[in-house]
Amino acid sequence: MALAARDHKKMTAEEFFATTDEQPRAQLIDGELVVVNSPAARHNRVINRLLRLYWSHADSHPGCGEVGTSGDVAIGEHNVFVPDLWWVPDERRLADDESRFATPPSLVVEVRSPSTWRFDVGPKLRLYEAAGVAEVWLVDTAADVVLAYRRSRADAPTFDVALELTGDDTLTTPLVPGWSIDLGALFGR
Repeated sequence: MALAARDHKKMTAEEFFATTDEQPRAQLIDGELVVVNSPAARHNRVINRLLRLYWSHADSHPGCGEVGTSGDVAIGEHNVFVPDLWWVPDERRLADDESRFATPPSLVVEVRSPSTWRFDVGPKLRLYEAAGVAEVWLVDTAADVVLAYRRSRADAPTFDVALELTGDDTLTTPLVPGWSIDLGALFGR
C-alpha cells in the first residue's frame, strides 16, 4: 500500500531517512512512502537459499565480493530502495558502520512480494538500470521464474541482455564467476 507524502508533496530521500525510525519497513518510490509487508515463508526460503549458495561458493573462492540482505539504496532525490539481496565486489563493501550505499550495488535481487512486485518489475527496474546497476534478478516465486537483466559489458548504457529462466535452468552471472544456481533447487523442487 502506498501512502502519500505530507501535503501531497513528494517525499525526498533526506526526509525518508529522517523518518525511518517511524516506518522501518518501508521504501520510497517516486516520492511515495511504500509500506512493505512482512515477507512470506517462501520469500524468505528463496533468499536464504541464495545466501547459502553464495556463501558456499565464497568459501572456496575468496575475494569474490560480498552479499547482503539489508542496506538502503538511494537513487535520485525521491527513491530509496531496500533490495531483498545485493552483491558488490570486494572494493565496494560497506564499512562495518554503514547501512546505505553511496552508489547502487552491482547486483540487485528482488523476490516477489505482494506489496512491492509491481514496483520491482516497473519503476524500480528502470531506476536501477538508469543508476548503473550491472545486473538485476527479479525472482517470481508465483511462476517459479527468474527474470535476469544485465549489461553485456561494463560500459553498456542499458540492460541489453534479458533472460527468462525456469526451474529447469541454471542461473549464473559474469559478475561472480563460478557461482551457479540450480533454479529447481532454489524454488524448492
